[in-house]
Amino acid sequence: MLQVLLFRNSMKWMVKAVSLESGYLKQYFKGIIAKKLSAVETTPKTSNQHEFNAASKMKEIFGLDDRKFKADFLYIDDEQSFGASDFLTWYDARRNHPTRTEYRLYYPSTTVSEAASVGDSLFICVKQDETILCIISCKDATITRQLYWLFDIESNDTGKFTQNADLQTDSGQLEFVARTILTQIGIEYIEPDNQGLLSQLLERFGGTFPKTEVFSKYARSLVSDVDPISDPDRTLTKWFDMEEKLFFLLEQHTIRERLKEGFYDGEDVDVDGFVKFSLSVQNRRKSRAGLSLENHICALLDANGIAYSHTPVTENRSKPDFLFPDIVCYRNNEFPASRLMMLGAKSTCKDRWRQVLAEADRIEKKHLLTLEAAISTFQTDEMADKKLQLVIPQSIHKTYTEKQQAWLFSVEDFLHEVRLNQRLTAYASMLK
Repeated sequence: MLQVLLFRNSMKWMVKAVSLESGYLKQYFKGIIAKKLSAVETTPKTSNQHEFNAASKMKEIFGLDDRKFKADFLYIDDEQSFGASDFLTWYDARRNHPTRTEYRLYYPSTTVSEAASVGDSLFICVKQDETILCIISCKDATITRQLYWLFDIESNDTGKFTQNADLQTDSGQLEFVARTILTQIGIEYIEPDNQGLLSQLLERFGGTFPKTEVFSKYARSLVSDVDPISDPDRTLTKWFDMEEKLFFLLEQHTIRERLKEGFYDGEDVDVDGFVKFSLSVQNRRKSRAGLSLENHICALLDANGIAYSHTPVTENRSKPDFLFPDIVCYRNNEFPASRLMMLGAKSTCKDRWRQVLAEADRIEKKHLLTLEAAISTFQTDEMADKKLQLVIPQSIHKTYTEKQQAWLFSVEDFLHEVRLNQRLTAYASMLK
């Protein structure tokens, strides 16, 4: 799979294609090192050096000669991201000393460096074109844990750099997870059409996007090596990933065709038209991801013969994604609340998981299914405290800590609990 880095600074977009497969990082980066920032590296009152402490690992990727590197700086946490462009200077402060060396990496003052705090993580990614992507990621943020997982670098509190020596990464079934994380740091995808899928899409849909449920159903029809009953976790991820592939193939085609037309208003450049088109692309992506996940969950529930209501209206016009056994039972105050269940569905969580808490007042313990990897322990501890059970496909569990994994539900775990609940309800009805 190809990706395109679209890292925007104040003046331009820079584009670079790479392949998402085992070792895909190596096709884009010469080296990646990471560390947690210390006070001397982040606090102006403590130090005016504006330097990252050098180490032997830095010499491996920067070399031994003094030089300047063009650099894109990115600050990111779970709520925002912003960037800047400037230079990083690599030099030996004791270049003229006969026996000693003291390498330092000087960074300029930018909005990114000003936002950095002690304990934040620094990722220095040296690209194949000798420019640098310098990411500062907020302490305890989910995106920070995700970046350590994505780059396959161990996080530690020593203040020393660690690295992925060979840049080998096997995304496996987590392809769509890697795609989501990379998008957050400015990496977009160009899908290769190895199976001739685009021609099938154009023949079937005529180069336009059909309704999401139609698109989801078509994606499922192309996945044959799954079983929604015996292996619901793998089935859900395979369905979702296939729709992602189809979506980006068709989007790539439609964007290319629109760009060929250009953006003109008479003889003038149509800036407003370009902005509206760009926003429409982003809005379609955001709305599609959540809806496609819901569509595939519906198909999974249907295949397993589970009764449910999809997006019913509860208190205060709330619309939980899924209610079990159905909205009729929920509105019947004589129906035991202990046998009611609800499931929220969000392809990515962020802080939006709190929305689920207010969507069904009768249900004390709520469930949320997400495809988000490596959510911070701070967030999952709060979820557990709020009696929200996280449901995540089994293949994504490995991105979490061992303690978190012991608490997580797989999709199969959730379906088992729903079946058990509905069997108890059916048995109670028989006794009346």
